[in-house]
Amino acid sequence: MSAPAPSMFSTAAQATAKGLGLAMGRSNLEVFADTLLALAQTDRQILAVTSDSRGSGKLGPFSQAFPDHLVEVGIAEQNLVGVAAGLARNGKKTYAISPASFLTARALEQIKNDVCYSDVPVKLVGISAGVSYGALGSTHHALHDLAVLRAIPNILIIVPADNFETRAAVQAAAAADRPIYLRFGKSPMVDFHDSETPFEIGTAIEIRPGHDLAFIGTGETVIHCLLAAAQLENEGLNCRVVSMHTVKPLDTHALFRAGRECRAVITVEEHSAHGGLGEACGAALLQAGISPRFRIVAIPDEDTVTGSQADIFRHYHISMEGLIQIGHEVL
Repeated sequence: MSAPAPSMFSTAAQATAKGLGLAMGRSNLEVFADTLLALAQTDRQILAVTSDSRGSGKLGPFSQAFPDHLVEVGIAEQNLVGVAAGLARNGKKTYAISPASFLTARALEQIKNDVCYSDVPVKLVGISAGVSYGALGSTHHALHDLAVLRAIPNILIIVPADNFETRAAVQAAAAADRPIYLRFGKSPMVDFHDSETPFEIGTAIEIRPGHDLAFIGTGETVIHCLLAAAQLENEGLNCRVVSMHTVKPLDTHALFRAGRECRAVITVEEHSAHGGLGEACGAALLQAGISPRFRIVAIPDEDTVTGSQADIFRHYHISMEGLIQIGHEVL
């Protein structure tokens, strides 16, 4: 088994992953493209609509196998969503694929009106989300998408944490007759689920049990939660790790269990601290009258630092070492 890439994980984190028997897989985006291709081989109603994203969306094999099932609209995200909605309205199973930063900003009105309010089952696929574009800077970061889409009714939001969750999420989305937002980064992922793990939209996955501290993560942050929990166990702390792959609807059952059974809850996300997973969890706990010690680990309200995804993660404590530090602070 190979250790996580040095650029994303510290030497200590790589050693921890190796000790857990974890292996590096492919990027979630590559797994998405492969899964979409496999689905299209048995369902010819599937169409991919892209905004100059055939390459970045890893859709080369799909376009070669089904050239008549890929629609390229160019750099025109509003048209992308409108075209996808029109095709879906006429019975096609459409996937609108574009960088998350542009899909959920430039085309937000079309998402709201043409897809969600009209109840058209488009699968919106935000690629290179969060800070995946790294040094390209704030204009290319997608740190707002969970917040704006959570505020729009009639859409599911799914952020897979590894290749298993990605494959299962894409398959579940294909069977769902409603609007869905799938959020993917572009880094290779560490696989920590086995093939028998149950996956259901709206139901979080408890990866590791624990009663001292609960890490509730989503997407590419979950592996850092898992590594931090493993290290904290060596210090005598029993840490729960939950993959909240569905941000909307939130699995309040898993959240409330963590809040009642653990002394502290830490949410971790590759998103603004405003309007994302952390605020959703905090509001739900407060309204339910559950009051563990609570901390949101996310990107604060400031000019985001420039650098690689790994640099930005480390700067904002979204790393094994950073989460260990915050765990001690909270407890």
